[in-house]
Amino acid sequence: MAARIERLVTSGQFSLDGGTWDVDNNVWLVGDDHEVVVIDAAHDADAIAEAVGDRRLTAIVCTHAHNDHIDAAPALAERTGAMIWLHPDDLPLWKQTHPDRDPDAHLLDGQVIEAAGADLRVLHTPGHAPGAVCLYDPGLGTVFTGDTLFKGGPGATGRSFSHFPTIIDSIRDRLLTLPPETKVLTGHGDPTTIGAEAPHLEEWIARGH
Repeated sequence: MAARIERLVTSGQFSLDGGTWDVDNNVWLVGDDHEVVVIDAAHDADAIAEAVGDRRLTAIVCTHAHNDHIDAAPALAERTGAMIWLHPDDLPLWKQTHPDRDPDAHLLDGQVIEAAGADLRVLHTPGHAPGAVCLYDPGLGTVFTGDTLFKGGPGATGRSFSHFPTIIDSIRDRLLTLPPETKVLTGHGDPTTIGAEAPHLEEWIARGH
């Protein structure tokens, strides 16, 4: 059975550098009727557990460690026994939200997370956060970009731990090289495609943010 992708939108708050904003987050579930991976356990462990249902949750993969993407991860892991995966470069951010609970495993560039016929390849794409990753499955023709690439441009780089030239390099070198028809499923908001975003790279650079 081929893997399928499900989207759950949860609501909560993003806090960093002393500010707090209300946000809606995309939580992505990739799997089949028996097992599933969750990408970004945001805000509401109960809602995510309900979406998982009676399937085996094999992994909770964090695209980065801003609080709005990881706040429900420990509670979801406790309920399901799933391991939490995070790139080690984002541990300082993780500790701001969960000082007493480490992730269970470290994501590495090029690693493949398998679930129910899906093969999610880890692409380390720093810039929005030092340990930001995207997850690319060529079989599904999809890349999960977290907050690295959105419909309309790069993720924000105006706060701590972020860097605009670095996110541009990540997008140019790691994402825009993917096939143009690749679906881009983001951490917030609507999907797009690599082909729809690629022509705008120079505009983003000129804007400089």
